[in-house]
Amino acid sequence: MKRLLPLLLAVFLVFSAGLFGESPATATATSRVPIPATPGKVFDLAWVGKILRITDPKISPDGKSLAAVVAHPDYDEDIYASDLVLVDTATGKTRYLTHDRKHVSFPRWSPSGDRIAFLVEDADKHNQVFVLDMAGGESMQLTKSQTSIQQFAWKPDGSAIAFAAADAPPKKTGADKFDDAFEVGDGSFLDKDKALPTHLWLIPAVGGEAKRLTSGEWTLPVAFPPGPPASPIAFTPDGSKIIYVRLEDTYSGDRRYSSPQVLDLATGKSEPITTHTMYSTQPVPSPDGAHVAYIYPRDGTDRNYQDIYVVGGLKGDGDNITRAIDRNFFRALWMPDNKSILTGANDGATAGLWIQPLTGNATRLDLGDITPNTGFWLDATVGNQGQIAFVGTEPHRPSEIYILDTLQSKPRRLTTFHAAFDSLNLGKSEVVTWHSPDKPPRNWTENGILTYPPDYTPGKKLPLVLYIHGGPTSASKDTFSLFAQIIAAQGWLVFEPNYRGSDNFGNDFSRAIIDDSGDGPGRDVFAGLDMLKKRGIVDESNIAVTGWSYGGYMTSWLIGHAQFWKAAIAGAPVTNLLDQYALSDSNVGRATAIGGSPYTGDWMKHWVEQSPITYYDKMTTPTLVLQDVGDYRVTITQGYELYHSLKDRGIKTWFYAYPIGGHSPNDPVRMRDVYRRWIEWLDQYLPHQ
Repeated sequence: MKRLLPLLLAVFLVFSAGLFGESPATATATSRVPIPATPGKVFDLAWVGKILRITDPKISPDGKSLAAVVAHPDYDEDIYASDLVLVDTATGKTRYLTHDRKHVSFPRWSPSGDRIAFLVEDADKHNQVFVLDMAGGESMQLTKSQTSIQQFAWKPDGSAIAFAAADAPPKKTGADKFDDAFEVGDGSFLDKDKALPTHLWLIPAVGGEAKRLTSGEWTLPVAFPPGPPASPIAFTPDGSKIIYVRLEDTYSGDRRYSSPQVLDLATGKSEPITTHTMYSTQPVPSPDGAHVAYIYPRDGTDRNYQDIYVVGGLKGDGDNITRAIDRNFFRALWMPDNKSILTGANDGATAGLWIQPLTGNATRLDLGDITPNTGFWLDATVGNQGQIAFVGTEPHRPSEIYILDTLQSKPRRLTTFHAAFDSLNLGKSEVVTWHSPDKPPRNWTENGILTYPPDYTPGKKLPLVLYIHGGPTSASKDTFSLFAQIIAAQGWLVFEPNYRGSDNFGNDFSRAIIDDSGDGPGRDVFAGLDMLKKRGIVDESNIAVTGWSYGGYMTSWLIGHAQFWKAAIAGAPVTNLLDQYALSDSNVGRATAIGGSPYTGDWMKHWVEQSPITYYDKMTTPTLVLQDVGDYRVTITQGYELYHSLKDRGIKTWFYAYPIGGHSPNDPVRMRDVYRRWIEWLDQYLPHQ
């Protein structure tokens, strides 16, 4: 009998596979893509581990050096271990200022440049302010906040630091520890309590007790990535006041109720700077204190481009100074002349930097083939001497720090963190254009990025993978793209279309997605695909569609509106707009994307018609679904809906969830796993070059 058990088990497995579908062991039908021990001659998973994160450059007051944060992937600890580096602005010589800290962020020079402050996690995993004397010695822990410090700013005379931190929860004992019901408002369905407000504190720069500056149920903003950082706090030049942004409550869906404020340190009273009670953010005083610049949507209308407005003094709504550029701005950086502002935005197939004077036309800086990092923010710094440094990429090189010594000079690559990529055989990319299928005035000339495999033979037909960007307030650009390169390295063409709703072609193009979430963008993608087919380089029987977030929405939409796709990958897919409205972090703030709440008027039919899950019965494409369990931006309920709508009808689908929070994996191990599963799924359906 013992000898028969293995045979009986094998028979049972064969029978059950036929009765219930493929067994988990065989259903993936793919071998795991190996992770090479050393990087190969083309881009692979080993090269992914060579990519560093370079962020937050800050030029020193004397302009001779800059500080920045550099993080490298530590796969054993599954963290991006970050350090503070100092870079000579003349030579690019780099040295590390911190060691073995693991979590370093937010470097800020003292006004005289003799010290630099930054955030470091303490033993309780709370960010605290540390100060390093540039003359030498170890850094000193300045703060002992009960909660993580989110941001800080030096007082102009260097005597104190203001910081923002959430209020500490009240201490409870006995049965009170379990009395934890909370009022639900416009928050995410993942909330486990009502977030406590963030407020301002002041501490002497030599140490001592911190003094609370603000209190109440209102709050300073906090970051909800992906998105811009929390609106920075700033002192006025005389040090008597602090400029900040106030939100009326802590519910994530109410973030739109924001207004710039000025706090008088002598009286402790705050006053609004503008009359706006919604959408106004990122106020920054000029170096001489004569003006305040802030970000506000054009004409005060949500879903319009964000423009830069400038107020004279500390009171008034000011004037829109960037409307003529017609691009979407997230940040204003004052030039030292007090008469102009540096800003940046997505622009066509790249991203641009502009110098915008307070009156008159802007000047776009010549950056060559360098693309500044502009993902919901401009990662740049302006020195007291007028130097501009920024983090950017080139078509065949991941992020480095670049510097313009003057407004007339060309940018210099200041760092060489990714010099090894110079010898790597990467796929060539090019900008492709086509006309939208709509009638005037919406017959735009649209663009996208086409990436070829390394050593591509011109004219050869190859399988094509669409990689559709998220947002939709974003854009694919002709610069280094990790996803595009790792897919192209498999021998496939990669097409990244910029559909209507992208923020690279003007306000009208961006707004065209309102109440047309899928159909209009879908026509744009199909038109771009038709353009590529006419070039005779696409193997039309082997086309896959993929994307994350809004790219996941578009993937789900497209497989419900065409059946020629060979495979699909939907990462964090928006499939049910009703779930987005009711359950996600932005929730009710999404009403303006359609036109009104689904529960008022006749708007419900609009929300249903524009939800990809409505067309589930037309979906026949084998689909991989990937998502974080704790995704507050796109609720995992929507991944489950897509999964069951396919699986229950016998369509091959696999759903892998990561047991973490956030909109996408941000740790090195799970990020690498996303790339690996992407390749593995496509490898089942697409032939190689």
